[in-house]
Amino acid sequence: MTDQNQKRLLLVDGSSYLFRAYHALPPLTTSRGEPTGAIRGVINMLQKTLQDTQPDYVGIVFDAKGKTFRDDLYPEYKANRPSMPEDLGVQIEPIHEFVRAMGLPLLMVPGVEADDVIGTLALQAKSHGMKTIISTGDKDMAQLVNDDISLINTMSNTRMNEAGVAEKFGVRPDQIIDYLALIGDSSDNVPGVPKVGPKTAVKWLDQYGTLAAIMADAENFPGKIGENLRASLEFLPLSRELVTIKTDVELDETPEMLTRTELDLSTLQSLVERFEFSGGVSQFTRDQDSAEVVAEVPASKENDYRAVLNKQDFEHWLKRLQQAPVFAFDTETDNLDYMQAQIVGVSFAINEHEAAYVPIGHDYPGAPQQLDRDWVLQQLKPLLENDSLPKIGQHIKYDMDVLANVGIELRGVRYDTMLESYVYNSVATRHDMDSLAKKYLGEDTIHFEDVAGKGAKQLTFNQVPVETAVPYAAEDADITLRLHNTLFTRLSKDQKLQRVLDEIEIPLIPVLSRMERTGVLIDTDLLHVQSRQLSERMLKLEQQAHDEARQTFNLGSPKQLQQILFEELKLPVVKKTPKGQPSTAEDVLQELANDYELPRLILEFRSLSKLKSTYTDKLPLQVDKDTGRVHTSYHQAVAATGRLSSTSPNLQNIPIRTEEGRRIRQAFIAPPGHVLLAADYSQIELRIMAHLSQDEGLVEAFRRGEDVHRATAAEVFGMGLDEVGPHERRAAKAINFGLIYGMSAFGLAKQLSIGRNEAQEYVDAYFEKYPGVLSFMDRIRKQAAEDGYVETLYGRRLYLPEINARNGMRRQAAERTAINAPMQGTAADIIKRAMISVHGWVERDQPPVRMIMQVHDELVFEIESSVVDEMSQTINEFMSGAAELSLPLVVGIGIGNNWDEAH
Repeated sequence: MTDQNQKRLLLVDGSSYLFRAYHALPPLTTSRGEPTGAIRGVINMLQKTLQDTQPDYVGIVFDAKGKTFRDDLYPEYKANRPSMPEDLGVQIEPIHEFVRAMGLPLLMVPGVEADDVIGTLALQAKSHGMKTIISTGDKDMAQLVNDDISLINTMSNTRMNEAGVAEKFGVRPDQIIDYLALIGDSSDNVPGVPKVGPKTAVKWLDQYGTLAAIMADAENFPGKIGENLRASLEFLPLSRELVTIKTDVELDETPEMLTRTELDLSTLQSLVERFEFSGGVSQFTRDQDSAEVVAEVPASKENDYRAVLNKQDFEHWLKRLQQAPVFAFDTETDNLDYMQAQIVGVSFAINEHEAAYVPIGHDYPGAPQQLDRDWVLQQLKPLLENDSLPKIGQHIKYDMDVLANVGIELRGVRYDTMLESYVYNSVATRHDMDSLAKKYLGEDTIHFEDVAGKGAKQLTFNQVPVETAVPYAAEDADITLRLHNTLFTRLSKDQKLQRVLDEIEIPLIPVLSRMERTGVLIDTDLLHVQSRQLSERMLKLEQQAHDEARQTFNLGSPKQLQQILFEELKLPVVKKTPKGQPSTAEDVLQELANDYELPRLILEFRSLSKLKSTYTDKLPLQVDKDTGRVHTSYHQAVAATGRLSSTSPNLQNIPIRTEEGRRIRQAFIAPPGHVLLAADYSQIELRIMAHLSQDEGLVEAFRRGEDVHRATAAEVFGMGLDEVGPHERRAAKAINFGLIYGMSAFGLAKQLSIGRNEAQEYVDAYFEKYPGVLSFMDRIRKQAAEDGYVETLYGRRLYLPEINARNGMRRQAAERTAINAPMQGTAADIIKRAMISVHGWVERDQPPVRMIMQVHDELVFEIESSVVDEMSQTINEFMSGAAELSLPLVVGIGIGNNWDEAH
């Protein structure tokens, strides 16, 4: 009989499936609280295995309840195993019901294990001229493998023949029983030879061939391991018997009797309703001629969400996308780290309430057959890279980053609903999809935790069942399209807001994506040294603090600190907590540190501890394993004023004024043959204040190129420019910046550690010198109160919900924000415009320049050393030309081998 004519028998180790599905999937439940994770996992694994193998005969074998002959041989057999979890036990009978309703023969034989039933049927099938495929994850089954019996592992999608067994275990299938007896099995409580693991067992069997030969020569094995072998001789035969699969079980069924019957649609309907399978009965309909299945998974009566699992459907959707005027697009991945994320699937929406999900990377046990990942991405590449095909996304920069991992440069991004919401009203809500859907569509979306679980057991998306993933992923695309239709309609009614979106935020997406993926090189060795030095300094500070307090205590414990400062040392209580206890917050310690040593030590300790944990310890752990660089994530829709923020790591918070902070910047380095160039806008917010207020004195000071802080000091303190010293200049700087942040005389007094009356005199003198600034502030307060918002020079809007609050403190805080927001927001807009211009130049002319960081008013570049002078001049031109103000924008440029040198 030839291989082509041999019938194929599939034997499924249902008990193996059961436990693997239970541990692989989250604790999913129905709306009534019935657990379904194992049920879904086993059914999915069964369907996938049937599709992959297309057998002529099939048997699904489970362990029967009660003891087996092995328990009689060895009462301690499997004694270490914990009892079955309750939520798993209640799923076993429903799984059996599903199997029977699917027309699959179900076998459970008392007194033996599922392995023994499978072994018996496999050998019978061989004698009947059949090929047998055993689907299991149990290593014991390898002893059954021969020319006509192979193993398939649905979890890892691998098959194992005789050569595969030898490759995996290092021994032949006929040696597996002896191998297992030697190493033992802790999960089944089968004793082996102590200290004999797989390597030793393979070595011995390679030399002796059989366990019997090893035992016969046990006296000649040297050392401790020889002693262990000799001590094990008595029970090794029992161990061998326990791991030997019984192949002569008396069965009522023969392999030829294991045929599939018709589906029991009535029972299936009842089961899918009870356990809330979203695909309905149709997902169980078999097509014996094709391994491809099309799943239609409507999430609700009004939504048509589909899984695309065959080429015909995919090509149909691809054609629709190519002809669509605009479409929403989303990727699902297995990782939030865009540098390491693998694409698990893609979803599309062209019309509202209709969307498709193309799964290409779901690899959990029993996942349905999916289209080839590389083929799908290759088909999508021309569509996604076509700049003339408009696309909508929600936080689409992430999708741009992960697509770049597979060589696809996403172009044609016209809209991003996260940014549409952010530009429309930055403070109305958070700008994630769930929040936006609730705010603007009045809908509760499917949350990630709903499909993947929570906490330590949360699945990555590749492990989420496809039937569960379809409504979630397709909804992402559909909601994105619907949000765009709602938000853009509102936003486009204001030309200024639309310009902010179209000319600043959307063009910035590829700029940030390129910066993120470029990353920055860091000196991990230097950071390790700094961590050690910080630890040493912290130990000294801790000892000093203990000496000062005359006792040891935990410097990180607010409760202990509270007791020492206010009960034992009797320091003045500056502020109380909401519960009436003396506060130990940082601002309190700052005030106390002016007069007392212990608060100063605590503050310094906290500062160094934060630097160590956030940067010197953590940065080396954030180096990407493939690029050797650190890749931050820039966020456009966080800061209400338009400023960018960054995370993992947060580049915006590395201190510049402290020696320790500057030393951390020394670890940000240029690669060989390159330098870092830092380009920083000089006093940009003061210059914007001068432009917006049109104060003649302030504008003229900048036009003459004066040191504006020195000029302010001369006016406020009534002295000549040549008489202004460092102290006066620092005070004037605090006044200049304090007032544009809306600071009161009280706040200024606190900052300069002077009396309130003296501070008020400074403020009065400042406004006498710069009356246009005072007029501007009064005008902004009035306008904000009338309109409820303020604007930047480019029309970015910041709403102020508390601007007319009855509570005076809240109203004054909103007024301070109203004064500052136009400056800070305009500065943010200007540096974004500069970044877009520089990026365009780099893309167009391909100079040896890479923009690698943006921090507040500063851009950092990596440049080839030989052309740095020429490149710095061009960068200066782009940055200084990013805005047309009534006074020049000045850019300070520094160059060095590391960020600190360049600053």
